[in-house]
Amino acid sequence: MVKDYENLYKQILSIEKELKDKIKSQQKVVKSLCKNMEKGDLKSWTKDRAALQVYLKEEETLLEDMRKQVDEFGIREYVENGDFVEQLLANCDRLEVDVKGDYPIYEMFPFKVRIDIENLDLYLDRKRVQCLRPLAFVQDVKAGRDKLLKAAFYPRIFVRELASAYDLMLLKQNQGKTPTLKEGDIYLRNLYTFLTPMRRFRKDYDLQSFAFDLARLYASDLRTSEDGRQFQFGPSRNNNKAIRILDQDGREQYLATIRFFEKAAPELDFA
Repeated sequence: MVKDYENLYKQILSIEKELKDKIKSQQKVVKSLCKNMEKGDLKSWTKDRAALQVYLKEEETLLEDMRKQVDEFGIREYVENGDFVEQLLANCDRLEVDVKGDYPIYEMFPFKVRIDIENLDLYLDRKRVQCLRPLAFVQDVKAGRDKLLKAAFYPRIFVRELASAYDLMLLKQNQGKTPTLKEGDIYLRNLYTFLTPMRRFRKDYDLQSFAFDLARLYASDLRTSEDGRQFQFGPSRNNNKAIRILDQDGREQYLATIRFFEKAAPELDFA
């Protein structure tokens, strides 16, 4: 039998509503109880105390019903039998969240998601997330993606940094000598390593963040650096060398290399 967290959630919601109503009534009794003690009306106080005990027993019963519902659902079995992952991917499709990968590691661009089946935990990038409701998790991923998309991005500054790293890579490839070639295709992954030489830098700006910035640059109209050089991205036969991004239309693209080059001067026609 397929387990669906949404069915469990609906069952718990009905109990929650009843519990909230009980607590609301209980709070009124507590207020009356305190007021009667203040006034010295011990007869009314005794009635309030008895009524409060009834509410507490009813609330305890409702909490026990909740526990039984969750136990009968079986969270561990729900995760281990694949129902959780199936509903996670279905919600990605419904909410238009790009997802790629294989259990237990997925890429929900620009985030990485890992399922820790042993501890029943989810990891969004490096952050542990306590959420086993697929719909809620995917909604959070989408909200995080939308927040990143709204964040300020300055393509010219990003290109300037890429160009600087590119030039340093050329010098390194020529062992510090003046390069005979001033241009060539360089792997973006190598540039990322150059931009984040220390481990703590990569923690604050991981490869997924770099891919997200590449995607925003790819979607922009900018194709020239501040020094006048043009740049273009290139593919690779080996996708392990490439960085996966989504373009402005949500289609996946694989960017492997970048090349900065001088724009060729137009040939003069003296005819």
